[in-house]
Amino acid sequence: MGKISPVSIKYIIFAKLTAKGVVEKPDVIGAVFGQTEGLLGEDLELRELQKNGKIGRIDVDLTVSESQTTGTIQIPTSLDKGETTLIAAAVETIERIGPCDAKVEIEKVEDIRSSKREFVLKRAKELLGGMGSIDSRELESELTTSVRASKIIEWGDEKLPAGPDMDNEEIIIVEGRADVLNLLKYGVKNAIAMNGASLPKSIAELSKAKKLTMFIDGDRGGILNAKDAIAHSRIEFVAQAPAGKEVEELAGKEILSCLRAKTSAEDFMKQFEERPRGRGRRASSEETPREERSERRGGYSESRRRYGRESRDEEEVEVKVIDKELSEKDIDKLRKMMEEIEGTKAALILDENLNVLRRTSSGDLAYPLRYNRDKVFVILIDGTVTNFAIKVAERTSCKYVVAKNFAVTYETRINLLSV
Repeated sequence: MGKISPVSIKYIIFAKLTAKGVVEKPDVIGAVFGQTEGLLGEDLELRELQKNGKIGRIDVDLTVSESQTTGTIQIPTSLDKGETTLIAAAVETIERIGPCDAKVEIEKVEDIRSSKREFVLKRAKELLGGMGSIDSRELESELTTSVRASKIIEWGDEKLPAGPDMDNEEIIIVEGRADVLNLLKYGVKNAIAMNGASLPKSIAELSKAKKLTMFIDGDRGGILNAKDAIAHSRIEFVAQAPAGKEVEELAGKEILSCLRAKTSAEDFMKQFEERPRGRGRRASSEETPREERSERRGGYSESRRRYGRESRDEEEVEVKVIDKELSEKDIDKLRKMMEEIEGTKAALILDENLNVLRRTSSGDLAYPLRYNRDKVFVILIDGTVTNFAIKVAERTSCKYVVAKNFAVTYETRINLLSV
């Protein structure tokens, strides 16, 4: 009778048996071979499979108690998964062992290779942990970080972390040292860190001779830092990381995209402006946003002339929101429209059939929305959607604002959809 090599075992069939009487191991093995004979055809005849070394030695473990025998059967095989399960099912057809009625039930079919794989994986982890080595990518990352850190200089009395190109006419202000390191990684060498929530005197002095761009995180803390910096120095532009992201974790393409999409400090502050309602009291100079104070000195913008003064008596008008939901087909269409305007800083005002009512600048939504206020269903914006844009949309029948990035810091009835 052939034997199966332990190396070639693939599966082990585990079965439990119960016999009403006393039986011995030869009785059990005889029942396994005898009562499965002819069930599965010549190719799966157990005696032949054992002679050919495809089934190993059948192990039987028995216990006799109160004229009843219980025990286990283990059958090792080198057959494939399907053939092994057929044999397991055939063994369950055994009804008698020796002179006694019996019942055999398969508990499981264990994949020996799976157990070996688990052992190999566990042991490999133990060995790897004991080596204490570092792979080439980690070495490269560590080296790159070290080189970038060596390029950082200290600037001003506060010894602020800065890139080596502080002679540049344009300087980028970031929030911390990690932001400067990340910008250096992607070749931006003219950044300086505030190292805190308040603007250092060195940066305030720097604003007198340089053009400053504030590059903030995409959270409320970043917005507050920008407001403080604009109030205490001459900030020309503001760039913002995507909502929920920090400058230190942006990839190279994201950094360049954010810097290209920067807005003037004046436009940035517009989104936080509280427009007067009715004939309420006039705000003091401390409460009035910088942009509005400059306008009272004679610098009214076109959108203010057309919209700001004329809409005071209309802001209280209630407009019914269009009661319709976007389908998957609609969302796909909006994605394509977004691709067409990407990089243009444009905004599309759409009706409920997604027809374009008006194309305008993303920073000048107020006037076009005023004359389409009861027809607007979707506003599609290329750029970061701010509180100001949402407040303007809330005065219309708009149900959805669609964009890639949002910097909205309050609850709104508008559905914000990122595509």
